[in-house]
Amino acid sequence: MGTFIILVIMSAASWYILFVKLFEQQKIINQGRRARTTFWQSANLREGAGKLEKNSAYRQIVDDGILALEQHDKLTDPIDQHDWMLNSLARSQGAIASKLSTGLALLATVGSTAPFIGLFGTVVGIYRALIKIGQAGQASIDAVAGPVGEALIMTALGLIVAVPAVMAYNWLMRRNKAVLEELARFSNDLHGYMMSGGTVRPAIAAAAARGGSAATGAASPGGTTATGSATGATTGSPKKL
Repeated sequence: MGTFIILVIMSAASWYILFVKLFEQQKIINQGRRARTTFWQSANLREGAGKLEKNSAYRQIVDDGILALEQHDKLTDPIDQHDWMLNSLARSQGAIASKLSTGLALLATVGSTAPFIGLFGTVVGIYRALIKIGQAGQASIDAVAGPVGEALIMTALGLIVAVPAVMAYNWLMRRNKAVLEELARFSNDLHGYMMSGGTVRPAIAAAAARGGSAATGAASPGGTTATGSATGATTGSPKKL
């Protein structure tokens, strides 16, 4: 019974981790879709950050990027702004990746140990069968069938717990990789936007901006006209937020 309870707890924990991580991953995927449609259409970074969900992964990257850009001039031993921003955004991505990977170690542990715990239950069951045989003085079916049946059930239960845990671990790792790749793409676009003073944006956002400019003569994302943006790019002013 002790082995059975342990396996049930491990199975429940595995399914809990699976559903929680799926929810977290899907939430970030939905945030990425909204970021692609709303953030890059904003006039500046602060306005775009305000359109992102608070405490979201994409909002965290934008806020960390703005903070790093503001703190660069405060360094007593300044480094190249490009490297400073790149490292700051990488730290932000690393924190998100660490949070996404929380709990996956439990799935790996369950997947690797559950079969052996089931085998331990099998050994205990067979040992009990041998004790009953010794007490009865003969190997009757009545004395052996129950403990041996329990032993076989423990073996099967160990596999039933382990296989879903391994499959869930591999599936979540693959989804995590896709989520982090999308975050890295957004971070790279954000880095280019900051380092160009707002003149460099993703291709889709830039195309939408060109369409809006053709219709209304609108300003570029840095809040200046197309001519002013070109001038800002020439003077190299990445501080525009």
